[in-house]
Amino acid sequence: MSERYIRDHIQDMQPYEPILPLEILSEQLGLPISDIVKLDANENPYGMPPKASERLANLQYGHIYPDPDSRRLREKLSERFAIPLENLVAGSGADELIDLIVRLIMDPGQSLINCPPTFGFYETVAAMNNVNIINVPRKPDFSLDLGGIRNAVKSGGKLIFLANPNNPDGSLLPVETVAGLLDLPVLVILDEAYIDFSPPGAGWIDSVPAHENLIVLRTFSKWGGLAGIRLGYGAFPARLASELMKIKPPYNVSVAATEAGLGALEDGELLNHRRDLIVKEREHLYAALKTITWLEPYPTCANFILCKVLNTEAARLKAKLARRGVLVRYFRKPGLEDHVRISVGKPEDTDHLLKALKECAP
Repeated sequence: MSERYIRDHIQDMQPYEPILPLEILSEQLGLPISDIVKLDANENPYGMPPKASERLANLQYGHIYPDPDSRRLREKLSERFAIPLENLVAGSGADELIDLIVRLIMDPGQSLINCPPTFGFYETVAAMNNVNIINVPRKPDFSLDLGGIRNAVKSGGKLIFLANPNNPDGSLLPVETVAGLLDLPVLVILDEAYIDFSPPGAGWIDSVPAHENLIVLRTFSKWGGLAGIRLGYGAFPARLASELMKIKPPYNVSVAATEAGLGALEDGELLNHRRDLIVKEREHLYAALKTITWLEPYPTCANFILCKVLNTEAARLKAKLARRGVLVRYFRKPGLEDHVRISVGKPEDTDHLLKALKECAP
């Protein structure tokens, strides 16, 4: 009878499907971790930056509560982006900030605009907060339906989440598209988790102080190699930032996450070099996938490549690759039937993947 205590909309919602950790996958596959090529979660294949590891190894104040304002981290981010401190908020991953934004802005029953196929967590957060979702599906090339978005705003859509580059296809939003959206009476949240792998100048974080309806979210998970640490941040209009600070958990960014983030920022030159290696390997992988007649890879500005699978089921391909120690993500959503997404790894990971794909040919 305990379900009677649970809110109805929570019982009705579908859970988000995260990627399992490496040790669990190792047990399920019956393979040692050293034999697994993990290309399913868009993690940085080069690991944590050394200065982040050093700071964690020398952590002194783990027994003391962290700074609730994450001042040192925000000060370094303010210097990096030349954005005022009062516009920045840190979070336990960008996922926490996504949830906090919805809780700050939306009342139950109000409408959030979503543009699938995209990051599934936007829909999950809307369901968690008992918020209506107006889905405006993307076009077959994953570009936005601007007319549909304008109609959604007229129908009461209060905010819109847009991944830039989009996950799972890796496409960037054109400048004129973002500019047009900012002219609408809607709060625009650009989730730029993968922007570091895009051409220089593609991001919008430095534009936030000039707009009252723009939020830009970033993460240390991809560029920074800290996915397991859980650290993200966002640039907000100053008034929204101050209100968000009221509702976030008081110690949401741990001492360990703060130290790891500061170390990553100190290792920025190394991380940029690793980013360049990933982008170079992305182009190599894309060219190789183009030669496989039963795969159709999409151009991308992220650290992953989406492929349409021909002549076989994507789920079957994923299972075959997993038995060979290669993990990829597959999708069974509208607009993504029989697609797999492959993270960009090191050159040796690409070699292993291509060998496995050859063995899995339908």
